[in-house]
Parts: sequence; structure tokens; C-alpha cells
Amino acid sequence: MTPSESEHNIRIREQFTKQAIPFTLLKGHLDSVDLLITLSKVDSNDTVLDVACGPGIVACEFAKKAKKVTGIDLTEKMIEEAQLRQRSESLFNMDWQVGTATKLPFENDTFSVVISRYTFHHFTSPSSVLSEMIRVCKPNGRVLIADPVLPAQCVDAYNEMERLRDPSHTQALSDEEFDSMLASSGLVDIQRSGYEVEMELERQLAASFPNPGDDEKLRDIFRADLTGDQLGIKTRLLDGEIHFTYPISIYVGIKGLGAGV
Repeated sequence: MTPSESEHNIRIREQFTKQAIPFTLLKGHLDSVDLLITLSKVDSNDTVLDVACGPGIVACEFAKKAKKVTGIDLTEKMIEEAQLRQRSESLFNMDWQVGTATKLPFENDTFSVVISRYTFHHFTSPSSVLSEMIRVCKPNGRVLIADPVLPAQCVDAYNEMERLRDPSHTQALSDEEFDSMLASSGLVDIQRSGYEVEMELERQLAASFPNPGDDEKLRDIFRADLTGDQLGIKTRLLDGEIHFTYPISIYVGIKGLGAGV
């Protein structure tokens, strides 16, 4: 049975309250923010919203370029970590809110740049979140999403693995599913880029909180993928350790006049 949004939100809060600190220690979560800044074309005139901002890693980097940055996240512990990061970096052009991505507490046409990184695979209705991001974006503003995107033939196996690793995972989308969602969104001049995030399995498991016993199931899945290549994440052995690669796609679009209202 598919969980309701409220049930899923409880699961997200449970997982990311635990992950709030470990999340910030994984090198892969710190990399490639400069690429997002470049592709968003953010400058000192921009007001930015970071949707599902987590511990503020991306938001704080954007705040070094933008006029103002607002971060919103469902998990209070993540917002607490974001505030600590803001203070440690002496950033004063920021504010934070606890709230849901499916009903953003902002007026239409509020922000000139709206971003979200590593979040869409957690949403029960990613198209609804995209619609909200577009709604609160100003006309001619930019909307940016970065998330793991898989070849269609790998999506099912990948999602099964990720749900074991992180019970708040819903589904990563395939290339075709993401393209279709964006094509019907009302965004224009959509550009796609991407990068890869390298991970070592045991470090990733140490920063995750699977259900009891599922960590060994995950090891078995990855061992099988060394020869099966079903997950689409380049599973391989390096110096006796299992490594893999998250394929991240970045989409940037412009809000056309009359879109998202």
C-alpha cells in the first residue's frame, strides 16, 4: 500500500532527524555546488528559495552570491543544522522555515531563483512540488532541480535498493519520466546538465539508517551488482571496498509569463 503524504512525512522526519549530522559529513554532499550556482546564473540581485534545504549546504553557498536566500525543510533538526552552518560562516542574508514542499508558504512570484537538490526522489508527488516551485518563482526567474536520474531499465532495481537503504526514499525517476514532467510544467528554455557523485558503500551505510537487518541485504545487492550491473550506478571494487556512483542530472528552466499561477 502506498503511504499517504502525512505518513510519508513522518518517515522523512524520522530518517532525516537521524541523518542531519551524518549527511553533512559525506564528501559527495559537499561537491558540485559551484556547478549549481553557475547554471542558476544567480547574482547579487537574486532572491533564492532552497526547497527541502536539509542542513543548508547549498543554501549557504548560494547566500555568498545572492541578495537573500530562504531555506525550507520538513525536518526541524535539519533547519537547526542549517542555522548552525549559517552562523559559522557569518552569513546574514538568510532565513529558514520548517514546512512542506507540496504547499510552500509563500506568495506567487516571490523568488527569482528556486532550487532543490537531492530531494525529488523523496516526494510522493514530484510534479506537485515542481508546480509549487514554479508558482513561487517570479516570471522570467529560474527553477533548478538536481537529483539522481536513472536509465529506465535500471529504475526498479535502483529504487528497491534505495528504499532498503533509506526508508524515506519513494522513487528516483527515469530520464524519460523527468523529461516528461518538465515538458508539461510550463517551464521554457529547459537545459540539462549533470555530474557524478562517488560513494563508498560502508561510508554511505554508516550515514544511513536502514531498518534492522537491511544493511546486510544491501551488501548482498551490491555484491551481486558487481557482475550484474542492474542498478545503473557503476558498482565496482576498489582496494577491496565496494564503490558506486550516483548519476545526478541538473535541470534548469525559465518561468514563462503566466506559468505557475
